[in-house]
Amino acid sequence: MIDKNIKEEIEKLVRELNYHCYRYYVLDSPVISDEEYDRMYFHLKELEDKYHYVLPDSPTQRVGAPPLDKFEKVKHSEPMLSLDNAFSYEDLIEFDRRAKRLLKSEKDIEYTVEPKYDGLAIELTYVDGLLSTASTRGDGYEGEDVTQNIKTIKSVPLKIMDVPHIPEIIDIRGEVYMDIADFELLNKEREKKGEQLFANPRNAAAGSVRQLDPNITATRKLHLACYGIGSVKGVDFNSQSEFMEWLKSARFPVPAFFNKATGIKTVINTIKEMEDKRHSLPFETDGAVVKINSFKLQKELGIKTREPRWAIAYKFPAHQGITKIIDIQGSVGRTGVITPFAIFEPVKIGGVTVSRSTLHNWDEMERKDIRIGDTVVVERAGDVIPHVIAVIKDKRTGKEKPFPIPSHCPVCGSKVVREEGEVAVRCIGLNCPAQVQEKIIHFASRGALDIEGLGEKNVELFYSKGLVHNFVDIFKLKKEDLLKLPRFAEKSAQNLINAIEKAKHTTLARFLYALGILHVGEYASKLLAKNFHNLEDLFHVKTERILKIKQIGEKIAESVSEFFNDPKNIQTLNELKSLGLVITNPDFEGIESVKKPLSGLTFVITGTLPKPRNEVEELIEQLGGHAASSVSKNTSYLIAGKEPGSKLQKAQSLGIKIISYDEFLGIIDSHQKKSKK
Repeated sequence: MIDKNIKEEIEKLVRELNYHCYRYYVLDSPVISDEEYDRMYFHLKELEDKYHYVLPDSPTQRVGAPPLDKFEKVKHSEPMLSLDNAFSYEDLIEFDRRAKRLLKSEKDIEYTVEPKYDGLAIELTYVDGLLSTASTRGDGYEGEDVTQNIKTIKSVPLKIMDVPHIPEIIDIRGEVYMDIADFELLNKEREKKGEQLFANPRNAAAGSVRQLDPNITATRKLHLACYGIGSVKGVDFNSQSEFMEWLKSARFPVPAFFNKATGIKTVINTIKEMEDKRHSLPFETDGAVVKINSFKLQKELGIKTREPRWAIAYKFPAHQGITKIIDIQGSVGRTGVITPFAIFEPVKIGGVTVSRSTLHNWDEMERKDIRIGDTVVVERAGDVIPHVIAVIKDKRTGKEKPFPIPSHCPVCGSKVVREEGEVAVRCIGLNCPAQVQEKIIHFASRGALDIEGLGEKNVELFYSKGLVHNFVDIFKLKKEDLLKLPRFAEKSAQNLINAIEKAKHTTLARFLYALGILHVGEYASKLLAKNFHNLEDLFHVKTERILKIKQIGEKIAESVSEFFNDPKNIQTLNELKSLGLVITNPDFEGIESVKKPLSGLTFVITGTLPKPRNEVEELIEQLGGHAASSVSKNTSYLIAGKEPGSKLQKAQSLGIKIISYDEFLGIIDSHQKKSKK
């Protein structure tokens, strides 16, 4: 007879785990860390095994969570199983021992090792070589039909090609994911629109695939990594590595890292190498997946209730932590937006001490109900940027205090406003020190006028000494002024003066970006430069004129028009030109323009080149080409320098032409010669 207290503890754990499973898999809105969930799960499993009391709805008895009702349901021909987890190398060694014992062999087993992608599991069903259905994992037996959404992901083949035998039916499994940089950009865009932010790239990928409107999914930069097989008819595979080679030859995207390893010691060494490289990967990975390579041995080992006996997921040390919010304050950016941020009791996450984190905006704080004094779960997204992902409300004492929207700027004391329909809270003080300094820092930044030596510390120093009050004052600095300041000697002072002189010669696109016009980033600046021959053409421009430019919306158009219709701004711009500023516009595509050497070509760079990457990308854009950040089937050339990254492997798998920097210069020379004939 089971003890009543034990029974109640098991029932409570089942209820809580099912709730968190629902939050994680169905709502894409977790409220506890993965580490805490795993701890609760294994405690439940220990109690069930010890007392032989298992509830029918226990999470140990199912694969995942039920699918949402908003899509048609699809039954999987073979279950999409979860993987058992290993949290130490000892766990991996035990997994190897168990496999050998069940196989009745002491021979070293050949394994495969690949990254564990943090995304949404997907099954692609192909009938006679054509994509028939794409479905989510759901509860492992039945998922959601997301075919139209998956078709918007450009890396997903709609037809199997380049293989000698096309299978009659094949289920290909993989993970839809989002790169860290694209996730951060998406959240910035959502923040500007006042939309709810995604907690991490996994949530962003899942939320994007589960859109009812495929057009929305198409705007998200999603990727797919294929790594598994379900039901198959018409073609035979002997091993995981053979299947992966087939996937590559059939034009399917595969994991960025895939190795065969004979013996568990080699597996562990391979995982160590992968962990060293994980920081350079563009996507989030929280571990490595280890599989027995031979399909014959996989079949012999079979499956347990919840997971296969022939595979295991090794989890890297957790990059989440639990800490307390000591205080919440507001910081003021260059556009006057006030952003709340939390100050924590210092906590180590993934070997780095974290003591503060942005809270994004007051809507986000209200949604998560974040208060001063709260105990929170903090995650380092992409192992770099810390975020508060959840409040542990059970640990509240009643002394926690909300942090309301301030009525006045925390820096200058000016009035704070919030425009209708926006999440942004702004200081409207024209002479707010925080904004002035941030605007100067932005004006001198690499993507703008690129004034080397005019970083945050020097701007702060010049401002405190009264040498600069706006970015016009940059061009009034004199060498003798600098020599009176700490940190400046003859050489460093002259270097900065030289850098300022060099910055006087710039392009219209760079200059427009440097001005820091609200909503106008690098891309919008280039669009404006393509459509306006010189700076003066923008003076007194009407909103309607800018709206004629494709890809520029109402907010940007209004912001640009307001800026160039302000007499004070025009006075400032004329003053800059009187100080010797020369603005050219190689991007203009009006009547006077001619076809440029690299028109229609897309380039991606990997590795170290003889010149800084931003200079090479700028040259590509000036000559009419497009400098992309990631390799796709639309890439014309990959420029490979020293120590190339994972882009090289992707380019090779897609058959993209790979060239050196010298060959790139040769292409420019060749196109220029052709254009002269």
